[in-house]
Amino acid sequence: MKDLKNKVAIITGSSSGVGAATAQQLAALGCHVVINYNSNSAGGDAVAAECEKVGVEALVFKANVANDGDCRAMANAAIEKWGRIDVLVNNAGTTKFVDHNNLEGLDADDFQNIYAVNVIGAYQMTRAVADQMKRQEGGGAVVNVASIAGVAGVGSCIAYAASKGAMITMTLSLARVLGPAIRVNTVCPGFIEGEWLKQGLGEERYEAARSASIKSAPLGVTASADTVSESILFFIQGPAVVTGETLIVDGGRHLGMTPLTRR
Repeated sequence: MKDLKNKVAIITGSSSGVGAATAQQLAALGCHVVINYNSNSAGGDAVAAECEKVGVEALVFKANVANDGDCRAMANAAIEKWGRIDVLVNNAGTTKFVDHNNLEGLDADDFQNIYAVNVIGAYQMTRAVADQMKRQEGGGAVVNVASIAGVAGVGSCIAYAASKGAMITMTLSLARVLGPAIRVNTVCPGFIEGEWLKQGLGEERYEAARSASIKSAPLGVTASADTVSESILFFIQGPAVVTGETLIVDGGRHLGMTPLTRR
């Protein structure tokens, strides 16, 4: 899928951060976009306005991906407006910041809430768009936004890491059963500079983690919303023979870092 002009993309969790950057990059390539938010309506409107500046159409849609009815309604809204869905980016995610050695810091409800969005939500959204993608010319592409946490068992909490690991495994299953019409791949960012981590970690821990990430990455960089979005677009635009793959986006930090210093 090299040419995205007049194609249609749904990006979950796209009122800020990686989702917003992905929507804007897709719009710049001529793709109509569904901007999804759960609580940040102002952010959704702002992202849509930026996308529309480059001449594409944008639909702002409130939906909680943990709710299957919301997922199906969002997919149907895109089909009603444009008659197709070419791209799904499962970016919506949630977590709870708890040190991994604090086993009492998580309970069953925490796991269920995190899995409901990060894993079940991605599954439900993929299911909601699959039939349309299969029956239209050109098929479709799904990109799941997981995390290095799901590869190395690190991150904001154990439940988050486990959910992202499940997302990576689910990508393999979905890629196997949805081909040949639909390609399904995963990106796994490491430390992403931005407000989400800054708010979760606090300013001091955020800066310490950022500095450690830069020093220990062979490329000497951390990820940003834009660079993660570039990796998402890589899977969307091609290569057309790749499905079920996982791409780590962390400046090479995973090559030699220990779990205690990795996101």
